[in-house]
Amino acid sequence: MHEKSIALLNRAIGDELSAVHQYMYFHFHCDDQGYDLLAGLFKRTAIEEMLHVEKLAERILFLKGEVEMKVADEVQKITDVEKMLKLAAQMEEKSAKDYNNWAKECSANADSVSKKIFEELVADEERHYDQYDTELDNMAKFGGNYLALQSIERSKNIASGNQI
Repeated sequence: MHEKSIALLNRAIGDELSAVHQYMYFHFHCDDQGYDLLAGLFKRTAIEEMLHVEKLAERILFLKGEVEMKVADEVQKITDVEKMLKLAAQMEEKSAKDYNNWAKECSANADSVSKKIFEELVADEERHYDQYDTELDNMAKFGGNYLALQSIERSKNIASGNQI
């Protein structure tokens, strides 16, 4: 009865798993480059995406479906921070659009709970988009100084014994 919802929920899991992998990859590289604030942002977003996977999987199981843990996309090997942020913003924008459409499909199939889950995810994805868009704006305003400030912040934390 809810085959369409289960398929959409599984597609969302694939997208969320891809985001987790991509954001952790970005986290590792930002951390390695000394950009603690951006590394933290990518890590926190990856954790939120993992929570989305859990919520989606719980719904699939409630609907008596099988949870497919298939990653939708491979990790893109990007180490340039501006390119990382652009890709992250694009990913979040696409997810918000997809989830809006999938919420409508679930509604059309009389599945208001899955519809509500997708609507909640839209709000999270839009917030993530806004965070990455703000970072891109900061880079445009401050240029290389923006990343230098993050490196200095790490040095200050290490010197004061507050290693992150």
